Amino acid sequence: MTHPSLGADFFEPLYQAAPDPWQFETSTYEAAKYAATLAALPRPQYRSALEIGGSIGVLTERLATRCAALLSVDLSPTAQAQAIARCQHLPQVGFDIMNVPHDYPAARFDLILLSEVGYYWCWDDLRLAQQKIYASLEPGGQLLLVHWLHDAPSYPLRGDDVHNAFSEFAVASQLTHLSGSRNTDYRLDLYERPSG
Repeated sequence: MTHPSLGADFFEPLYQAAPDPWQFETSTYEAAKYAATLAALPRPQYRSALEIGGSIGVLTERLATRCAALLSVDLSPTAQAQAIARCQHLPQVGFDIMNVPHDYPAARFDLILLSEVGYYWCWDDLRLAQQKIYASLEPGGQLLLVHWLHDAPSYPLRGDDVHNAFSEFAVASQLTHLSGSRNTDYRLDLYERPSG
């Protein structure tokens, strides 16, 4: 049985019940993963970045130091209100409520971050997201994927499902795989759209 994508009706009650349901602010695991995420980006600065699923903005705040402009989107207004407050000192960060991939920004980006989001989508939505992400990547733009690898029965997909699907998509779309790493908990993969 294929599970449908998880939407705002899943996330909103979690954030309303607890401001930080995944301990993004306090977890040493999350802090180490965020450091690895930023370390995986090969350029010191990006012109225009998109963060899909910014949640309460802990990673958003750190990523912003590497971006001239950063758009963080999420489908939970409760989570995003926290992110806006956290990043109010960062004028280069913008926010929008979007249910990606059904909502998607019209702009183009030289960096797209998909961190801990892809496994919330069903297969059809993951494939739609791949198309929209690719179309919005500038030539030479980079896509960084970061996902937890353990089983979560309530999620439609697993982290490896997401990364393996992007590996197959990369072959078909001629995305270049620049680097990848994994440990017992999460996996990172960095891709680049051809510049020609």
